[in-house]
Amino acid sequence: MKYGTTSAIIGRKGKRDDDGNSPVFVNLFDINNPHKTAEVPKKMIDFSKIHKIFINNLNISYLIEGSDILINDLEEIDIKEKEPGHLFVSGKHKNNKK
Repeated sequence: MKYGTTSAIIGRKGKRDDDGNSPVFVNLFDINNPHKTAEVPKKMIDFSKIHKIFINNLNISYLIEGSDILINDLEEIDIKEKEPGHLFVSGKHKNNKK
């Protein structure tokens, strides 16, 4: 599903199960670098059993402290769970950034 947003944080939420699947969250924000603020996500999307996340054509930052992925300068993001356990993330940066 496509969402209009400025930034997204993607991360694991909890422990992996015996098959290596984990709950995953995608939090959407109206500002860049929300991890540096007390900003509350405008939308929180949860997935229960994800094994792999595929991120295509987007500039990302890896946040070592929380092991999360940050995507800034977004115009929109498209998030789809395809095949059991696979999450596909793509989107469009503002000003034609990839």
